[in-house]
Amino acid sequence: MIMKASELREKSTDELKEALSAEHKQQFKLRMQLATGQLSETHLVKLARRNAAKIKTVLNQKAGE
Repeated sequence: MIMKASELREKSTDELKEALSAEHKQQFKLRMQLATGQLSETHLVKLARRNAAKIKTVLNQKAGE
């Protein structure tokens, strides 16, 4: 699922940390599936990595406020 930065900015810091944790877990599962050859939709790995980066960016922006 694609996360939009505008949606992320509306969330609280705790919600963002929770979302980041969930994204890391999803990323790990996808990496394991990719390594074992079970993943047919390889673009999801890239999507999970970018979602985590978006969340981290918004967290850093909130920390600077």
